[in-house]
Amino acid sequence: QAQLIESGGGLVQPGGSLRLSCAASGFIFSVYVMSWYRQAPGKDRELVAAISQHGSTIDYADSVKGRFTISRDNDKNTVVLQMNSLQIEDTAVYICSATNRRQFWGRGTQVTVSA
Repeated sequence: QAQLIESGGGLVQPGGSLRLSCAASGFIFSVYVMSWYRQAPGKDRELVAAISQHGSTIDYADSVKGRFTISRDNDKNTVVLQMNSLQIEDTAVYICSATNRRQFWGRGTQVTVSA
């Protein structure tokens, strides 16, 4: 059974950093595109960053370019989102996703940016 478990969320002040991690199990991690989405209260789910199977292609939402970095380790079945220069507008539940012919979702981790 496919499972994605996020960790690393929390409360941080504007300008701070957080490192989110997603541990995958139950499927062949290396053949899946891995992504981070986020959903803020009252807003649609938004794609934040995506990384191809071997990391050769990476895409970011315009709102996070230059501040967030996505990476993956196919030996450890993990994907990481390093978030720097966090802004209040980054407050959301961050959700890990794996996509190939099927799409799997984690339950998310809360990130709150507040002074």
